[in-house]
Amino acid sequence: MASVDSSGSSGRLRSGDLLHAGLAVALLLGVWSVGGLEVSTGKVSSIEAMNGSTVLLPCTYSSCIGIKNLYFNWQYNDNGTLTKLCEADIPMEGADPRLTVSHDRVEFVGSSKTNNISILLWNITFEDKGEYICFARNPKEKNRNHSAIFTLRVVDQMKEVDNTLTVIIVSVVGGVIGLVIIVMVIKALVVHFLLKGDEKNKECLVSSSGNDNTENGLSGAKADNKGTPKA
Repeated sequence: MASVDSSGSSGRLRSGDLLHAGLAVALLLGVWSVGGLEVSTGKVSSIEAMNGSTVLLPCTYSSCIGIKNLYFNWQYNDNGTLTKLCEADIPMEGADPRLTVSHDRVEFVGSSKTNNISILLWNITFEDKGEYICFARNPKEKNRNHSAIFTLRVVDQMKEVDNTLTVIIVSVVGGVIGLVIIVMVIKALVVHFLLKGDEKNKECLVSSSGNDNTENGLSGAKADNKGTPKA
């Protein structure tokens, strides 16, 4: 019986150890995934630019545990064929990247001090429209990698924004506000004149009642004088 109890307790201990180990691994994986490498092209993932202009292709990276020998590149998706524009390694935080540019109209304008790996594309043409991929890989995170896509649209002239609806809405709202103000002013004036009229009526009533009382007093005095007999 003692041997059975000891084997059962050891089995429970082993299962408990496995459970704790599993929880620890899950927590570590969760922390790694939450704080892992990410790249972003910002809140706006596309831009419309005129033919012949210069555009900024933005990209930044972030990692909670830091970087070491971070590798990144920019590629252009040419109908399924990826064309590399530039690539670089960043040895450590704040270090200048070791850059290789593969396109004559591409200029690196980022800075590892601000986690910025953006590029400029000069003198764009209609052939430059499409998707641009910012890719990064961090060996410090077991080569975790991430990418973001930025879309470029090239036009011959910028579209004029039609503000007709906005002007109509603003005009209507302004008219309503103006009408409300006029109504309130008229109401205030009417109330003011009504109150002034009431005050005049009250003054007239007070003065008329005083005159009545005076006349009544005089007539009463005259009557008393007539009714007094001579001695």
